[in-house]
Amino acid sequence: MTHSSPAIFLDRDGTLIAEKHYLHRPEEVEIFPEVPGALLRLMAAGYRLVVITNQSGVGRGYFTMADVDRVHAQMIKELRIQGVVLDAIYSAPEAPDQPSRGRKPSPQFFWDARESLGLDLAHSYMIGDKRVDLEAGWNAGLAGSLLVRTGYGAALEKAEAEGLAPAIVVDNLAEAADWILSRPQVKAP
Repeated sequence: MTHSSPAIFLDRDGTLIAEKHYLHRPEEVEIFPEVPGALLRLMAAGYRLVVITNQSGVGRGYFTMADVDRVHAQMIKELRIQGVVLDAIYSAPEAPDQPSRGRKPSPQFFWDARESLGLDLAHSYMIGDKRVDLEAGWNAGLAGSLLVRTGYGAALEKAEAEGLAPAIVVDNLAEAADWILSRPQVKAP
């Protein structure tokens, strides 16, 4: 398979939707206002959209994968109304102390997406609000990882400002899209 499409890998909670402590109810999904427009601009530029999320509440016994799937169905529905289509969602249900194939900062789900969607990781980006998001992007060999100040991002920036390099720090997903779209674009062959 040729790996020709660049992608934007996105964290879910605190990046696309408001951080709610162990979110597991679809009616509590709250997409940040700037998200649909930012994702539409990235799609228009040729980026595939892939969500990679750690959902340790499942491994901790707080809720089930069926709950996670219902939350994702609601998020997909609300984004689709705005014209946004997500190419894939990968969820790691394990708690931090449990063995996991894909839990961030593992790059495994990025590699899985590369194989199933034909992605060019070297020209792709990760956007998230936690250090594990940034590290997962770096571990996968992406072009860059961006930290948004939404969710836990602002607190992380304040606590670890010096230790975040080479991450790009922006206010929100709209600014992340601006930064990515200002970079020289690589055209697929």
